[in-house]
Amino acid sequence: MYSLEDLKKAQDELEHWNERFANDSSNNPNKHSSQIKSARATVRLITDFLKSNGTIELTEKEALEESLDNKFPNASSNQIVEFKGVKYKRKFFPLEKSNSRKTVTAWGKRWDLVE
Repeated sequence: MYSLEDLKKAQDELEHWNERFANDSSNNPNKHSSQIKSARATVRLITDFLKSNGTIELTEKEALEESLDNKFPNASSNQIVEFKGVKYKRKFFPLEKSNSRKTVTAWGKRWDLVE
């Protein structure tokens, strides 16, 4: 569905909107924000797709997190699980918020090592 070329185009589009925002001299802090959010979401979507089909190799941490996600698909926030003799805690965090900063529009997730 997506290729590395599509990812490059999406990254270029994101860079374009970030530059437009940085070089904007108007007094509007939200100018280009919807385009930037859309471009970020597109880059994230394409990257996730390419990693899931193996086009982009997963890092060691991403491979571990994928294994944990597969083993514990319904883990809730702050839940501690044991995997191969090591304990991990599930964490969720906001990736993107609304313009008012009151609502989370996209969530991220990770596994933290429990000492």
